[in-house]
Amino acid sequence: PHPSLKYNLALIGGRGCGKSSVGKRLARTNRNFMLFSLDALIRYESEAASIPEIVESRGWTGFRELEFQVVEKVSAFPSGALIDCGGGVVVDLDQEGNEVFSERKVEALKRHSLIVYLQRDPEYLLSRIQDDTNRPSLSETESFLEIMDRRSPWYEEAADLILDCNDQDKSVLAEEILAWFYERNGI
Repeated sequence: PHPSLKYNLALIGGRGCGKSSVGKRLARTNRNFMLFSLDALIRYESEAASIPEIVESRGWTGFRELEFQVVEKVSAFPSGALIDCGGGVVVDLDQEGNEVFSERKVEALKRHSLIVYLQRDPEYLLSRIQDDTNRPSLSETESFLEIMDRRSPWYEEAADLILDCNDQDKSVLAEEILAWFYERNGI
């Protein structure tokens, strides 16, 4: 049986934490889920430009604004959306270009979504993404580990569930998330 859903489900976490692969596993469990990748939707809104191309042409500020617009659209679904969020969904930039917590994107997600933070060791994340040319550099002056150290409390603040994913199989993670999500849906 595929029970109906009262909420959306949003997956957040750092680059390489498994949001996309866990999201695909979750989408296969219930035909009432509609899987949305924020990165794919951002590319769609940018006439199929790659994420690095978008950042190069618009800068990080322009990218974060486009990301907000996409979050607003996908968050309009009242239920059943399964949202694979980019690693920076909890981030906006201040006037000096420094990362700050994105209240507007998190509030948009929380309107109809329960948010799960897929927490992994930053060293693990770095090992997964360091040679990936599809991901633009996050900073010219800070290391990935420094950025993750700053963002970690923001993921925690946004999350309804913090899931320690270290040494966990992605299928097991999907089962844990689904059990929690169904319980929150009254199923």
